Amino acid sequence: MAKTAVVITHWVHDEVIELLEKFFLVITNQSRETLEQEEILKRCLHAEGLMAFMPDRIDEAFLSHCPKLKVIAAALKGYDNINVQACTRRGIRFCIVKDLLTGPTAELAAALLLGIGRNIIPGDRMVRNGEFKGWQPVLYGRGVSGSTVGIVGMGAIGRALAQKLRGFGCSFVYCDPRRLDVDTESAFGLTRMVLDDLLTTSDYIVVCVPLTLDSFHLINTSMLGRVKPGSYLVNIGRGSVVDESAVAQALASGRLAGYAADVFEFEDWAREDRPARIHLDLLAQKDRTLFTPHLGSAVDVTRKEIAMEAAHSIISALAN
Repeated sequence: MAKTAVVITHWVHDEVIELLEKFFLVITNQSRETLEQEEILKRCLHAEGLMAFMPDRIDEAFLSHCPKLKVIAAALKGYDNINVQACTRRGIRFCIVKDLLTGPTAELAAALLLGIGRNIIPGDRMVRNGEFKGWQPVLYGRGVSGSTVGIVGMGAIGRALAQKLRGFGCSFVYCDPRRLDVDTESAFGLTRMVLDDLLTTSDYIVVCVPLTLDSFHLINTSMLGRVKPGSYLVNIGRGSVVDESAVAQALASGRLAGYAADVFEFEDWAREDRPARIHLDLLAQKDRTLFTPHLGSAVDVTRKEIAMEAAHSIISALAN
């Protein structure tokens, strides 16, 4: 009897494939490039299991071409690129990896915050360009010690970020629809504020919220007009939570001292009007920006664990 087919859309560690091959016919993409949607659909035509990743867009049209699918295991935490309701209507089990991305993403957020505040990229460029002839009073930034860090979205990543930054002696404020319990607020030294007050208070603003209808362009021209002059903005949530055009204008005017991001609007497949690229005016601000290519969970051992957990979800749904 033919083995059940399982499709993996992006590169994973060999151990993940070896585990799944004990049970299934595994159709892989080990090229480290994103396949065209037509090719993914072709591979999924007879598949019962699918391991999906951030660049995959799974909507009604996609699912209509995959009549045998029984489980989609997403190797990610945020799932705005996947229509969960459509999966449910078709009886397709949908699984995410909730916890393994939290620590590495918070770690990267801290790196971006330090990097943009201390002018790491302009300093590196200055040295490599041969401009550095010895100490000069240049590239003065904003230290983290003694600063106020405002965290927009106090979920698992927000709490992990606060924990990692505690040693710097900064103060923390946060904005979230749900208030943390008193003991957690006390332990982390957190003060809850509405978004307007957080923006006017914070030296660093870190966006940690998922992309929803309510959070789309949460940080926009109006909100950026409220930020403390000379503050820094860091986005490790989703690109479209921030209006990149508005950020470029705030940088040009000097309202924002810097912007760092690991996520960008053009990545968000949930948007029908998503831009084709990062805003050019934003890219032009080389000395005031720090960008990484969606490296939040890009720790080798973590990525293996994430894919392994997704693989076990597929095994649980199909082999058992």
